[in-house]
Amino acid sequence: MKTRMETNSKLESTLWVGSKRYRAVLTGWHFNWTEVDLKDRNKRAISVPVSEVVGVVEGRMEILPQKSFEDTDKDFTVFYVKRCRSGGPHGLLWRLGQAQFSCPSQVLRDQWTDQLKAAVKNHSPVRPHRLLVFINPFGGKRKGGEIYHSLVAPLFELAGIGSHVIVTDRGNQARDHLLKKDLSSFDGVVCVGGDGTFSEILHGLIGRTQQEAGLNENDPAVDLQPCPLHIGIIPAGSTDCVCYTTVGVIDPVTSALHIIIGDSQPLDVCSVHQASTLLHYSVSMMGYGFYGDVLAESEKHRWMGPLRYDYSGTMVYLSNRSYAGIVQYLPADTVLSSPRDRTRCLSGCSVCSRSTEQLFPHSSNPRSLHSSNSSQFRNDQKGEWVTVDGRFRCVALTCMSSSCQRSPLGLSPSAHLADGTGDLILVRDTHLLGFLKFLYRHTSTQDQFDLPFVEVHRVKGLRFSLPSGNQGEEYEGIGVVNNILDEEDETVSRSGSQQHLAETGTWREMNKTNACSTFLCGLCCSKAPAASVWNCDGEILPLIEILCRIHGQLVRLYARGAEDGAAMQQRQ
Repeated sequence: MKTRMETNSKLESTLWVGSKRYRAVLTGWHFNWTEVDLKDRNKRAISVPVSEVVGVVEGRMEILPQKSFEDTDKDFTVFYVKRCRSGGPHGLLWRLGQAQFSCPSQVLRDQWTDQLKAAVKNHSPVRPHRLLVFINPFGGKRKGGEIYHSLVAPLFELAGIGSHVIVTDRGNQARDHLLKKDLSSFDGVVCVGGDGTFSEILHGLIGRTQQEAGLNENDPAVDLQPCPLHIGIIPAGSTDCVCYTTVGVIDPVTSALHIIIGDSQPLDVCSVHQASTLLHYSVSMMGYGFYGDVLAESEKHRWMGPLRYDYSGTMVYLSNRSYAGIVQYLPADTVLSSPRDRTRCLSGCSVCSRSTEQLFPHSSNPRSLHSSNSSQFRNDQKGEWVTVDGRFRCVALTCMSSSCQRSPLGLSPSAHLADGTGDLILVRDTHLLGFLKFLYRHTSTQDQFDLPFVEVHRVKGLRFSLPSGNQGEEYEGIGVVNNILDEEDETVSRSGSQQHLAETGTWREMNKTNACSTFLCGLCCSKAPAASVWNCDGEILPLIEILCRIHGQLVRLYARGAEDGAAMQQRQ
């Protein structure tokens, strides 16, 4: 049996998979095996990047759906990432592929397993070895624990990843743990839950990082330090917007495999301030007007489950409301991209790559020069802010496309994950049919910005305030939020602004004057409220006049952006 081992670590020999002979070749970056007895070898040739090998095991092993193992002297099993179509326009499902090889001797088997393990170690240096895992047992369909233990934990064990698992039983437990406990033994943090659980992790890690760096988060111009720990998301929520946008699919196995191989996707974060107080960190959507109204109304109907969003959206739409406001934004440079260029931020995005060079010049490590972006923001604050005022159906700011299964292209289809900017969407007051057309286009491929009452801008900062005649009624109508929090059970997370204001007493004082007010008065109400509320990544912000700032690449996820499924189909 011929076996060749060269000085460049290339290993080549004939192996068997079942009853068929294959020529297996391991080079520095790829592991290939091709059936020997076929005339057309292209159809039966498999090539796997070494970086996507999940595990190598002596013997014959099965992992999913159930684990089984047969200890044989001449066999070994290779587990790797296998892609398949997701059914959507973008994003690929990842599955655990496996191949069981038989060798003519145990010596050759050991040579293959040793070389494969060494190649994986050398070419995947950023893979996590130990993870802190938070499971929200109440999110979505309340299957977080089942998803983790049946689908994810076996994959982590196969890859040799140790984990410390915490099942949360109250809101902000994950955030508090990250702020106070020793994290030095972990390479990353994984949340098994929805967008609310991710928000807790986000606030905890950013807060901990700034705390250790001695930085004041309440200062909107502060040089925030990027977080050293990666965040992994195992989707188990209702919407899972962040996971869908950064991975391209909602699938626990796909997300687990991204974590295992150590994928790294930088992510912009928006900090939201009111005066000298940090209210919240946002990565998906800040929405005022329609978006805030829907969230506030839906909180009164939690008993309806996910249907409450459809019901509340219909009620808010029929109420036909618009709100007066003053919007000021700091324009971003549109040389690299614009919100109307019809590009998509996919895996390997050139816009985000070039933005990294601009955000962190002369450095291969963005974390070492994080202050350059902050200094730029300080200088920009002295520059030209653009002011737009009037009555708006809604105002939205998003740092990503904010796509989800119901809106595959998202709120802003050409927004980027890591270019240091956000997209500001202004929808002016219009008739009901026109606004319905805008909403409908979020579920189709039509351009939702190609309407006369809609404008979109790529920005680095946002200020929002009420006209002078409306400021006296700034907090009218948000007393319902107090009732929501008072009736809050363990399924509701109160993070960021709500937690901070509750601790300082601001929330309680604010609601003493509004305890009798009601946010949505019903369709029969003769007087609409003077102001809406902000929907910040699915949480209600109690303050209306805010300052938002985009922090470029402040955190990193175990992801790589949505892969182009259409391109894969063309290659096939």
